[in-house]
Amino acid sequence: MAWVEKHGPGFRVRYRLADGSLGTETGFDDITSARNRAKDIESEKRNGRFVDPRAGQTRLAEWVEVWSDAHDVSPGTWAKYRSHLRNHILPRFGDDAVADISRMAVKAWVKSLRRKLAEPTVADVVTLLSQLLGEAMEENLITANPCRKLRLHSGDQPERPHARPWQVVRLGERCGDNERVLIVTAAYTGLRWGELAGLRWPSLHLGHGTIKVDARTGALHEIGGRLELGPPKTPASVRTVHLPEFLIKLLVEHRADTDHEHVFTGVDGGLMRRTNFRRRVWLPAVDGHRRRGWAPLFPGLHFHDLRHTHKTWMIEDGVPEIAQCRRLGHRMDGVRGRYSHVTQAMTDQLLEGMQRRWEQGDADLYPENSETV
Repeated sequence: MAWVEKHGPGFRVRYRLADGSLGTETGFDDITSARNRAKDIESEKRNGRFVDPRAGQTRLAEWVEVWSDAHDVSPGTWAKYRSHLRNHILPRFGDDAVADISRMAVKAWVKSLRRKLAEPTVADVVTLLSQLLGEAMEENLITANPCRKLRLHSGDQPERPHARPWQVVRLGERCGDNERVLIVTAAYTGLRWGELAGLRWPSLHLGHGTIKVDARTGALHEIGGRLELGPPKTPASVRTVHLPEFLIKLLVEHRADTDHEHVFTGVDGGLMRRTNFRRRVWLPAVDGHRRRGWAPLFPGLHFHDLRHTHKTWMIEDGVPEIAQCRRLGHRMDGVRGRYSHVTQAMTDQLLEGMQRRWEQGDADLYPENSETV
């Protein structure tokens, strides 16, 4: 039972906690507001929503340790989380009690982040804080998540571009054989960078026309400057990716030209580093290179945009959403995901569309004299 007592110039509410001790909430200026709070406490206790205010005094830095022990993501994602925590979240909120982190404090912090970080990075950082505080709410440390429904995007960000088939062909022509096959495979499978950089020949079953993304070593991660194989981004990323006929032939030819365990390697024959690939291969190909006589082809295109490209192509070909999700390593939530299944007919439709697009992109839709978008 909760009750009201006179306290200094105002009133306080007192109540019995589960361990038999007394809890107190102070700062009520009039008896009516104090009585209303006492009624709310009684209601919260009956409905199992009451939060012991002492739990909310846990420092965010302490809660991060508890949360980290229970949270399971890929090594690459952990590296990103640690960077966001170390550089942005803990310096601002690490010493604050989770119950003391207010919505206005979070909004002011987000405003300051926007002055020095790109908008996608701001969204990543704030999403991580929201995850932390959301879990704290589920554990009854706080009653509400101050990050809930925060506007993280200004709304004026341009939509990410996607390439046309002939542009994928032209990008590949500007690269060495290894990088050409990498770019084409990215565009026509939707595999992530880490999944491609970590791809090993035993994971390719070219006789069956498939690539298997392994649960333990399906992606290459760069952590603290060190390259290591580990799990792909999410459990849904563990999947089998079917290949169109032209890509099977391309990979068979590529296999004959390499003796490395990995399908794609760096310029020195070692594992691929994304920063090196971007600087040495990708940017000259898309932005142009005067000394090589290359005009700009698709300035601003990111390697990850090839994944967006693959998604767009599947939409254009009318591939069912469940087949799109499975191919990209996404999980379809809710009832639709539980009751939707990928059939052979869907896979055939997808592969036929990719094969047709390649043949058109390499012939009819290849602009002989076009170097720009």
